[in-house]
Amino acid sequence: MTPAEAPVRAVVVGTGSRAQTFTAALARRPRFRVAALCDPNPVRIAHHQRLLKDAGEPEAAAWTPEDFPDRLRTEGIEEVVVTTVDAVHDAYIVPALEAGCRVVTEKPMTTDAARCRRILRTVEATGGELAVAFNYRFNPVHEEVRRQLARGAVGEVLSVHFEWLLDVRHGADYFRRWHREKYLSGGLMVHKSSHHFDLVNWWLGARPQHVFGYGRLGFYGREAGERSGYRRDYERAHGSAEARDDPFALPLAENDALRSLYLHAESHDGYLRDRNVFGDGITIEDDMSVLVRYDTGAAMTYHLTAYSPWEGYRVAFNGTGGRLELEVEESRWQPPRLPTASGRGAIHGDKAMANAGGPRILLRPLWREPYAVPLPDYDHAGHGGGDERMLTALYGPADPAGTHGTADATATGAGQYATAVDGALALVTGLAANESFSTGARVITSDLVAVPPG
Repeated sequence: MTPAEAPVRAVVVGTGSRAQTFTAALARRPRFRVAALCDPNPVRIAHHQRLLKDAGEPEAAAWTPEDFPDRLRTEGIEEVVVTTVDAVHDAYIVPALEAGCRVVTEKPMTTDAARCRRILRTVEATGGELAVAFNYRFNPVHEEVRRQLARGAVGEVLSVHFEWLLDVRHGADYFRRWHREKYLSGGLMVHKSSHHFDLVNWWLGARPQHVFGYGRLGFYGREAGERSGYRRDYERAHGSAEARDDPFALPLAENDALRSLYLHAESHDGYLRDRNVFGDGITIEDDMSVLVRYDTGAAMTYHLTAYSPWEGYRVAFNGTGGRLELEVEESRWQPPRLPTASGRGAIHGDKAMANAGGPRILLRPLWREPYAVPLPDYDHAGHGGGDERMLTALYGPADPAGTHGTADATATGAGQYATAVDGALALVTGLAANESFSTGARVITSDLVAVPPG
């Protein structure tokens, strides 16, 4: 950036834990300036303002959601990052596109078909750019899977089996916070599995057509907790004697970031970050089985478990020339409680787990001996290294003098990140699965959202 060039003025909407990734990333890139932070909670905004100050950045203005549409134009905002509650993503994406801003939104793009159609119409009408932050596309192991499939390592892919296991620390966290209410998050089929559905769409170069599934709340919630004996009688963990030795409780006060972002912010909006995972009011599923048919003719069986003793995933591609197997072990097991100093580890993606395993890709060609595909060193933090590489593709290389990332932390190019069309295609599988859970019927995805060509 030359002295004559003013930095791109950005606003980060939603200042929870995940937003820290984007606030820090923009602060490490001199081409950008975080000019504003938008959130209904001033305490969370103040937390991010301190992060920027510690990075040597100018103070960012504090906006309320009501400020957002008008101040976009009056304050010359060019870049918008949306990391707020999933169900209100469209309330920021649409006016930002209409104001001529480039938008990056956390996944999922939104939570229902009507909002999805609204976003797609706005992208088409404005010609604006919307990127969806599917960081798993940038995981080097996932990129290698795509290369192997693209070179025909297994021939034509006829079927995929995808099993994702969330352990009883990470999985439980979705049942402590706002994600436990489906009207806010779309459930794990939308909030979490859109990650995985996007990967399969990207790996296969395919679009989902038909979806059928079963889902239930079988482990978390009051009824299941009483049946299993795991339930303790408290609403939230902080200040509760019942929660003191509960392995499912989150100790907010033991971690600086959680204390600053949530515990100290409760008086402004009443949001509790540490609710009982075996409490009332949970409307999302914790065990889900889905069958998907793609426009290429391939079929996928998919299963998500949110209460596993270990965390990781297994994917198998069966083709006319053999079979490719991917296995990633994020954690082998979990002790019942986190040490006080590591409380932040309860939030996925922040730190590598000390007992994490690693990835493996095994190719089993027809009529030939199986062999392992060589892989790079694996970074368990930052979603397998995907976060930093995605941020580089979106915003350019970080300042080598910064605290994270270097100029060579590159991904394969800007064309790799997901567009609004990609976001919609990942979303419709989850939406169709949710409808199938409710109705027991097979769902045609185009009946929900007719996604335009991408």
